[in-house]
Amino acid sequence: METRLAPVRFDTKIAVLLRADLAVWQRLNVTAFLVSGLGTRIPEVIGEPYADADDTTYLPMFRQPVLVFQGSGELLASAHARAVGRELPVAVFTADLFATGNDRDNRAAVRGVRREQLDLVGMAVHGPRNVVDKVLKGAEMHP
Repeated sequence: METRLAPVRFDTKIAVLLRADLAVWQRLNVTAFLVSGLGTRIPEVIGEPYADADDTTYLPMFRQPVLVFQGSGELLASAHARAVGRELPVAVFTADLFATGNDRDNRAAVRGVRREQLDLVGMAVHGPRNVVDKVLKGAEMHP
């Protein structure tokens, strides 16, 4: 008789919110950059390393799904304000970062703008599922 394991439900959520008017290459690039910051700040979201049947080892990845949403610039700004107000870990990507070519210039581009004035094109957030749902209120799943 086969024993079925119960599905895993996570108490937390990893979510990316992208501005809906981005080009496809920008959506992919922004998502990759945004999620890279979460594992450094929240190591418990990283699972164990992978290995194949030949014992080739691979890097660990997130242990839970990353949900990708989209919305308007206004929705992104309000979600950002809610996430910061709730003191959730947040990664941001601004339009200025498309014109820079390195980490130092990226950080300087964000540093030079007040929080309310950031031209956000994406953000990643991690936190309790219900809190992240409230932060992303009004966003739709990315198609």
